Amino acid sequence: MAVNLRGRHLLSLRHHTPEEIKFLLDLSRDLKNKKRAGIRGNLLAGKNVALIFEKPSTRTRCAFTVACIDEGGHPEYLGKNDIQLGHKEDVADTARVLGRMFDGIEFRGFKQSVVEELAKYAGVPVWNGLTDEFHPTQVLADFLTIQEEFGYLKGIKLVYVGDGRNNMANSLMIGAAKMGMHFVIASPKSLFPAEELVAECKKIAEECGSGAVIEIMEDPKAAVKGAHAVYTDVWASMGEEDKLAERKKILQPYQVNAELMEATGRDEAIFLHCLPAVKGYEVTEEVFESRRSRVFDEAENRMHTIKAVMVSSIGNL
Repeated sequence: MAVNLRGRHLLSLRHHTPEEIKFLLDLSRDLKNKKRAGIRGNLLAGKNVALIFEKPSTRTRCAFTVACIDEGGHPEYLGKNDIQLGHKEDVADTARVLGRMFDGIEFRGFKQSVVEELAKYAGVPVWNGLTDEFHPTQVLADFLTIQEEFGYLKGIKLVYVGDGRNNMANSLMIGAAKMGMHFVIASPKSLFPAEELVAECKKIAEECGSGAVIEIMEDPKAAVKGAHAVYTDVWASMGEEDKLAERKKILQPYQVNAELMEATGRDEAIFLHCLPAVKGYEVTEEVFESRRSRVFDEAENRMHTIKAVMVSSIGNL
């Protein structure tokens, strides 16, 4: 059965089937090859995209902007001081105004409830560029990177080390459950992911028959044994800067260093990070700059996967 994502939101990967995720990754690969061949497209010609940013951004903003222009569309950046979202004007009203002027809306901010309310009222596709709970466009880029490296996703052992309840750990767990991966979170008990989400991901794996394995543990060296990819993120996310001193104490044993990468037992194991990285904290400079690191492949792949998300939902296909 053909996959049709026309008019679809991307709020998290919860609502996408494994076939739809595979379709997005295949489309991303094709669009990446097209760009590398120097072919400018028109799949977004005549389309206008609103880019709402409550939080600052490098990769997400640049990826949406370049991806849109590459295919002939017009991106309009709307920073927190440019519009009245949630201040003078409530989210529903902003959504209805922007939905009458734009063909799609990206939102990067704090509350997942805001991006969901935008989607409810806008009348056009809404894409989550990051909230405190989920970061789905990053996961697509991560999975494209893993697929490029190993040729497949099903059966890949992906280990996330660090703050086990942040938006990346949440999003990777959902994606891994859908795609049949062996996903492990290694973190202190105080930073384990929500039990409800772990149970939901195990249920997803069972219902879609992906064969995914989801594990949560405290011992980082035991967790990474046999890993194809080791993933980490900053120890204090945006808005949590006041917790950094405390996090440094409890997360120091979870630093991704050469010793931890060796503990995978796989010479071909790669290192992943959504960036920006605080080198010397969650990852050492040695690992970040090593032959194992694929962080800049991931960063580039944000653009190709975001392009696929936009093209599949509002493009001239």
